[in-house]
Amino acid sequence: MKNEFRELGLSEKMQQVITDLGYKTPTPVQEQSIPLILAGRDVGAAAQTGTGKTAAFTLPIMDKLGHRSKKSKGPLCLIVTPTRELAQQIDRVATTVGKRTNHKVLTVVGGVGYGPQTDALQRGIDILVATPGRLLDLIDRKLLRLSEVEVLVLDEADRMLDMGFWPAVRRITALVTNRKQTLLFSATLSAQVLTTAKPLLRNPEFVEISRAGTTADTVNQVIMPVDHAQKPDLLCEVLKAKGCSRVIVFTRTKSRADSCAKRLNKLGFATQAIHADRSQSQRERALIDFKKGKIDILVATDVLARGIDVSDVSHVFNYDVPTNPEDYIHRIGRTGRAGESGQAITFVGPDELSSLREIEQLLNMVIPTYDLEGFAYRETRIVPSPSRSAKKKQAPVFSGRRRGGGRYGRR
Repeated sequence: MKNEFRELGLSEKMQQVITDLGYKTPTPVQEQSIPLILAGRDVGAAAQTGTGKTAAFTLPIMDKLGHRSKKSKGPLCLIVTPTRELAQQIDRVATTVGKRTNHKVLTVVGGVGYGPQTDALQRGIDILVATPGRLLDLIDRKLLRLSEVEVLVLDEADRMLDMGFWPAVRRITALVTNRKQTLLFSATLSAQVLTTAKPLLRNPEFVEISRAGTTADTVNQVIMPVDHAQKPDLLCEVLKAKGCSRVIVFTRTKSRADSCAKRLNKLGFATQAIHADRSQSQRERALIDFKKGKIDILVATDVLARGIDVSDVSHVFNYDVPTNPEDYIHRIGRTGRAGESGQAITFVGPDELSSLREIEQLLNMVIPTYDLEGFAYRETRIVPSPSRSAKKKQAPVFSGRRRGGGRYGRR
């Protein structure tokens, strides 16, 4: 069969790993990246969330990576990623592969004690998965050296840039002096990412499955214009009407995530909030409970938009419109994964119209409006005109009423 993993050059042992992971057919990013990585090329790859980027670099790296010597502490491969959740996602795949390849894998993240991490480093490791802060902390404490790293992976490079981690990344890459291969994986290869990261790559091959502003065809997107004060009531009514389970709700702030989750719980929805102020154990427990179906709804902030790796999410609600248009893509990428259909519903308040405009410009599409039948919307909401344009350099025209009367034209 065309495009099978066996045709990509992976070893027979790795075919067993693929069976362990439950993979059947390679995704486009895996199909294009794996042969290049096996050939030792530097690679910059962009693909939507949920398309198997982790396996695209983990499988070929661990297929050809050697093992540290008895006198060595390692690591031989370093994978840097911006959040704890993403690090744990990579760890799950790498640990599964390591059971077949006998590679020792360690993940180091902030928010947990140093003891187990430092003990594992002293025993020696082959592959290290790390968030930038904890990685540099261990280096500064003289507990870790990167002089033996042969393969460096920068995962979710665009997110690290957005989160301000790039100075730390530059410092880390400067310490990996003997690397033979550098891999950069990202949701998009924007001009900013390429300008910033390209100097780290040597004669790279680029794999671009998705361009900026690309969303999965399996996600049905709608907006629901609503006054801010009515967002809590509208969310509850939509959840009741849709009979939603397996739902993720994204808010702009941690406090709004907490208040939203508290309200939903009071109304009988099994809900947990998950954000940066929650402890590592609380975040892990929330994800486990969600995956097992013990809770139906996760309320999260953008920090976790790429770190929630859960299948069968039926609906994503943007309780608040994200200020960064790219975050919209990552949020709704939590649903409609692996070919399954999903729904993305965005509540748009009167002061969020400019953010909506930027999202539509990025997507180059006008997102259709949906109203919940029977819901008593306030007149203070502003309904975007169906005839508005998503083209850049053209202010969309909106119709509706706002507090104080008058028509809403430009923003």
